[in-house]
Amino acid sequence: MHSLVFIKQVPDAAQVRVDYETGTLIREGVPAIINPFDKHAIEAAVRIKNEFGGKVSVVCMGPPMAEDALKEAMAMGADNAYLLSDRIFAGSDTLATSYALWAGAQKIIQEEGPVDLFWAGKQAIDGDTAQTGPGIATRFNIPLITYVVDIKKVDPENKTIEVVRLVESGQEVMEAPMPCFLTVEEELNTLSYAPLPYLIRAAKTPVKLLNSSNTEIDASQCGLKNSPTKVKKAFTPPKRERGEMLEGDSLDAILNTLYEKITPVLKQMGKVQ
Repeated sequence: MHSLVFIKQVPDAAQVRVDYETGTLIREGVPAIINPFDKHAIEAAVRIKNEFGGKVSVVCMGPPMAEDALKEAMAMGADNAYLLSDRIFAGSDTLATSYALWAGAQKIIQEEGPVDLFWAGKQAIDGDTAQTGPGIATRFNIPLITYVVDIKKVDPENKTIEVVRLVESGQEVMEAPMPCFLTVEEELNTLSYAPLPYLIRAAKTPVKLLNSSNTEIDASQCGLKNSPTKVKKAFTPPKRERGEMLEGDSLDAILNTLYEKITPVLKQMGKVQ
């Protein structure tokens, strides 16, 4: 069983602040981390490797500093890591990014062998588009299952996997032939602590570099000028005003006070007479 996990290095959202004067993110001093959803994809791939054998490869598209994320992925149990880094990727939207990652994955398959399961988090916390994983799956022309929250059965002999995914009305169980692409939710598993052998291997195993010179990436499909997505406007929502604390001697008194405050608003909306 060979798993290939697509990961992304993102700013730690818990420490990102907004400059309300300029409407931009304040990135100075904000640490970069593996996209949280992607960590659960790595965890799932490693667990399947431990149960059925095989290996786990990880790939990240980004600047040289993204090597830190790949080293962490190896500490979690991945066997080898690839950094897809080139100036031609700068400014790529999700369409161009999915193309570059797909092209980079072709090189990984040449070196590591055919892939049974492709993985990614459901979305990246810095973009929240949830488009890159499906874009890669479409280019591979393989089955795609999104929002996976449980893996019920993996059958390496018959090359099938059965999972549970979230849908608007609840959950559904799906079976797909391998190879297939899975995007996962954080509910899929609980992250394990990195054992010492994984930490040693991560320290000793070099990250392999992929770029336009050692892959068959078409530069005309990468970068800002080849990205159809155009950002027309970026803005931050207004600051939330501090709420009012309602007080009263009893619940009925509090509810009466609340009713008095919201009744004028409801009348304006035509909800009450």
